[in-house]
Amino acid sequence: MKSRTYKEGVVITVTELKQNLGKYMDFVEEQNDVVITKNGKKIARLTPYITDIEQYFLVRERALDYQYGGKKVSYEEFMEINEKTTLRMEFINGEIHLLASPSIGHQEILGRLYLTFTEYLKGKKCRVFLAPFDVHFRKKEIKEPDVMQPDLLVACDLENNVTEKGRYMGTPTLVIEILSDSTRSKDMIDKLNTFRLSGVKEYWIVNQKQENIMVYNFTDYEIDKYKTYEKGDTAPSLVFMGLSVAIDSLFAGLIHAPQ
Repeated sequence: MKSRTYKEGVVITVTELKQNLGKYMDFVEEQNDVVITKNGKKIARLTPYITDIEQYFLVRERALDYQYGGKKVSYEEFMEINEKTTLRMEFINGEIHLLASPSIGHQEILGRLYLTFTEYLKGKKCRVFLAPFDVHFRKKEIKEPDVMQPDLLVACDLENNVTEKGRYMGTPTLVIEILSDSTRSKDMIDKLNTFRLSGVKEYWIVNQKQENIMVYNFTDYEIDKYKTYEKGDTAPSLVFMGLSVAIDSLFAGLIHAPQ
């Protein structure tokens, strides 16, 4: 498929459009946008026609350019890209990261954790949510937030933090990420730092290869406690008293990819 480049548009009045319609239709045909104003107010936009599949590859190409081309993008630019695509992506430290499809083992573990957390939270104000679910993490003393899709999160501040479009804009109390080869560095370094600086209270890193759980607790934006729970252990939450996960049960009988 031929690559297309979409240039920044021009702003014109309704009168100017009427007088020079052919000129601006040619301008649009050359892959430009034309914004139309009336009495100083923007009322319409002429854009090049592209099919859904062309739009898919256009957005994917742009996101990959940011991910692998070393380019930085603003929060506003990321949100614009994110609104136009069905691709799953995250925004961390000014860079876009495309998310791969999870493995079958990853999904089994996630399902078991979700059932455990859902049962524990019955009748409580906190709620548990699964990816894909965008969360805007506002880090201490850093202007632009990171936007991530944690595998699982517990939110206790839903009141006044849900927009009219049904989007959550608060800070989760607890976050869980399940490691994979492609996300190991990001989950253990970048996300750990983001969660710490944004006010998350507890972060679990589930390692399906080593069959353990690392639990971090944060106080005043710093790591307060940290412990790894291995086979035979039960990993407890220090934020939600009585909530725990038995390591052996979590990893028992998982379906693994052939070696």
